[in-house]
Amino acid sequence: MPLTTVTLPDNTDTANPPSKHTVFARRVADYVEFIKPRLVMMILITTAAGFYLGAQQTIDWLLCLHTLVGAGLTAAGVLGLNQYLERDVDAQMKRTQERPLPDGRMNPLEALIVGVALTGSGMLYLTFIVNTLSGFVISLIVVSYLFLYTPLKRKTSLCTLIGAVPGALPPVVGWVAARGTLTGEAWVLFAILFLWQLPHSLAIAYIYREDYAKAGFRLLPVIHPDGASTCRQIVINCIALLGIGLLPALYNVAGSVYFFTALLAGGTFLVFGIYLQRTRSVKAARYLLYASLLYLPVVFITMALDKI
Repeated sequence: MPLTTVTLPDNTDTANPPSKHTVFARRVADYVEFIKPRLVMMILITTAAGFYLGAQQTIDWLLCLHTLVGAGLTAAGVLGLNQYLERDVDAQMKRTQERPLPDGRMNPLEALIVGVALTGSGMLYLTFIVNTLSGFVISLIVVSYLFLYTPLKRKTSLCTLIGAVPGALPPVVGWVAARGTLTGEAWVLFAILFLWQLPHSLAIAYIYREDYAKAGFRLLPVIHPDGASTCRQIVINCIALLGIGLLPALYNVAGSVYFFTALLAGGTFLVFGIYLQRTRSVKAARYLLYASLLYLPVVFITMALDKI
């Protein structure tokens, strides 16, 4: 029986490759995802609030803009470099495996160059365009986040505590950029953000504890999956935040409107923390996470609007 050649239909897309516009749009989307714009925006809100609250008499809006440019560049770079450093573990977790690096859409060397360029330019911008002190504070964020918090996530549950330090420094950057000096009021802003981050981060860790366990992260909900110690820490820090959150009014940074707003926001945050402690459910953890995402902009925007 003679052999015959059968021609199969070509179902590949080689005949219709994606257009240059489509490829460019995908690349832009990957870069946007790489710098995490929503987190950058949260950082800029607290930085702007710190600047506005730290400004005395006339506000230098041009200097504020320069501060936000420097802080935004640094934040985008650091968040990108964190993904570069954790690209191997991100590939193991369902919630992160489709990010540009673990999914293979971005080359690691490319990510490293972009991250270093953004971080370095932001630090230099603050140092030479704004003032040296703001550049120094932003450098503390870079060092503590990338070289302490990131590697310690695989070693100790104390990483959450350490990671709260760089996360609490953005309003301090804004304050020293406006005033040129570090005062007690700036440390109050730092304390509010520091205490806020602990229940916020622990709620995320509790929701995704199985994913984090696969990646080898030594977070508190991973070490103690029953959630008892995690919920206890959340409630303790929510109580502390409820009290510390009122200090701006006592320091005459903000007025009575802020005082009652912070009291209501902090009390609501605590209620969700207690609800999680009683139920230990993922649903309750998500409610707490949503409450934390509302608490921060509400408190800082109100503080700025009610500035004394």
